Amino acid sequence: MALDLNRPIRVLIVDDSAVVRQVLSRSLAKVPDIEVVGTATDPFVARDKIIELEPDVLTLDIEMPRMDGITFLRKLMQHKPMPVIILSSLTAKSGRLALEAIESGAVEVLSKPGGSFSVGEMADQLADKIRAAARARFRTATATPKKVQQVRPAATEIDLTNKIIAIGASTGGTEAIKEVLTRLPAAVPGIVIVQHMPPRFTSAFASRLNGICAFEVREAADGDSVFPGRCLIAPGNYHMLLRRSGSRTYVNVKTGPMVHHQRPAVDVLFRSVAKSMGRNAVGVVLTGMGADGAEGLKLMREAGARTLTQDEASCVVYGMPKAAVKLGASEKEVPLDRIAYEIMQLVGS
Repeated sequence: MALDLNRPIRVLIVDDSAVVRQVLSRSLAKVPDIEVVGTATDPFVARDKIIELEPDVLTLDIEMPRMDGITFLRKLMQHKPMPVIILSSLTAKSGRLALEAIESGAVEVLSKPGGSFSVGEMADQLADKIRAAARARFRTATATPKKVQQVRPAATEIDLTNKIIAIGASTGGTEAIKEVLTRLPAAVPGIVIVQHMPPRFTSAFASRLNGICAFEVREAADGDSVFPGRCLIAPGNYHMLLRRSGSRTYVNVKTGPMVHHQRPAVDVLFRSVAKSMGRNAVGVVLTGMGADGAEGLKLMREAGARTLTQDEASCVVYGMPKAAVKLGASEKEVPLDRIAYEIMQLVGS
């Protein structure tokens, strides 16, 4: 059923913690275009309330009594597919489970408030993610993963050491990034990525990619060098910038104000790439809600870099790419399954 834009987005909160249910309900009550229509303590209660209340979006905890969130998510996607946002605590185990949830059909993942993540910051991000989820062209998990065909490496005479690939994504981005990276060959320039994800989750995401890509993928640490065959993913809750010192290219990982309600932010990375790499870079904006990355991609293009955006038909949410196209930052809109090929063509041009 299409979302009715003339009424608030209806949300059902599923969490076994009364405190979390209360905090989320109170926070979202302040957002005019979102309405919490109900809460549920576990998947069995949630099942009945989904039928009764017909929510547009579900927020779902992973670890709950009677039935875990992953099992419930898979059943839900099989019998009544709908946009689901995973809310989880900041642990390594939760990070791995959150990625499993996304692969099982969840649209977004967000950490619960606590530690370095305040209720206020979480509320702003949750509202944005609910809006994105409600508008998402969401997918259900496939029974068997499709075979991925890698693109051919860039010509051997191309000097990869002075090239950089910069990628930014948000809603739907974890699967989109996986699609792009698994198609790229081992002989690839250094890659830097911002995906809007919480702390811990980016580490699990990088680890998962490292096991299926032809090159090294790791969560970035401050001062890490960027070179061919290495991909660095910005850690959750930290901005990542690209720097050059002599012949060395490296990343600066640091705190700072949120940009577009995000930390890490794509614009922060892309601006640094435009300044440090100029025409020796390829910039890519993938699926996501909002406008993060548009201004940075435009700066990259103005500095001589080549730029791409994911096309509308293959996006989970055509927000960030649309903003970049509207700003004149994108040279070309490309279907997701062709982006790796286009990147390697631009690297060799």
